[in-house]
Amino acid sequence: MKAVVSRVYGDADVLQVAEVDQPRIGDDEVLVRVRAAGVERASWHVMTGVPYAIRLATGVRRQRVPVRGRQFAGVVEAVGRNVTTVQPGDEVYGTSGSGTWGQFTVTRPALVARRPMNVSFEQAAVTPISGGTALQAVRDAAKVRPGQRVMVIGAAGSVGSFAVQIAVALGGRVTGVCSPSAVDAVRALGAEDTLDYTREEVDRDGPCYDVIIDTGGNRPLGLLRRALTPRGILVIVGGEGAGRILGMGRVMRAPLVSLVSSQRMRGLFAGERVAIFDDLRGLIESGAVTPLVDRVFPLDRAADAMRHLTGGHPIGTVALAVE
Repeated sequence: MKAVVSRVYGDADVLQVAEVDQPRIGDDEVLVRVRAAGVERASWHVMTGVPYAIRLATGVRRQRVPVRGRQFAGVVEAVGRNVTTVQPGDEVYGTSGSGTWGQFTVTRPALVARRPMNVSFEQAAVTPISGGTALQAVRDAAKVRPGQRVMVIGAAGSVGSFAVQIAVALGGRVTGVCSPSAVDAVRALGAEDTLDYTREEVDRDGPCYDVIIDTGGNRPLGLLRRALTPRGILVIVGGEGAGRILGMGRVMRAPLVSLVSSQRMRGLFAGERVAIFDDLRGLIESGAVTPLVDRVFPLDRAADAMRHLTGGHPIGTVALAVE
């Protein structure tokens, strides 16, 4: 099959389109013919091997799994004899640890669900990780309720664009923190207010937010706390810089600060499972959430897709059309 591979670490130039063996399935696995794949930030970290600690999982000198990508949408091609939840011909979406930037991928039944049928394969493909993370942040960790004031930092990003819509669907009054070029898009997602991070800081309005979902910043905890109400909730989804990943410093400090404060702060470690994907499908098919895809690239332009994700400031996220 045709796939995008990188066997050594480096920037987008290491990505190559190559012919590789089509994966085979075991008794408890599912083979999916991929129609579209998501281009997510995690794939950049795996591609570059930065920070170096990530190589303990992906391979110290060379990639253990050469095919890139984690998210997909496609059609079930075959199932192992123990699989009963899906069958050949089903249109599905989900995640895979064997790479998704290729014509086929193998995954487990616990990571694949029926796809939302009112959106494209490309929109479905960018949903499992970004949408799943947003759902767990907004609904499960923050427990947003009707009438609450919610700030989403990184509101135009891959996770943030989902978070805005999910918070609105739960009755939140959302302020989206974004660049000036993304204001119209964020308001179209349902935000009633926006904050231009190039001109203003998140404590512009004082301690008025019941919930802050920080999807992509490195702001100090003290600054974020100044925007929270006395019993507000902060959920840290991410934050990168200086070779760090996932805002780990703040993620580790936040629960400690919560011990001596009435404000609740936590870092989110999102999981991937069918129940989350099913809930996302329900939100999408109801019209409450629409996956926001900035650009779709063909498979043989995966390197350009990665460059656009990391340097093009996409509104929403980026997808690959595989077939």
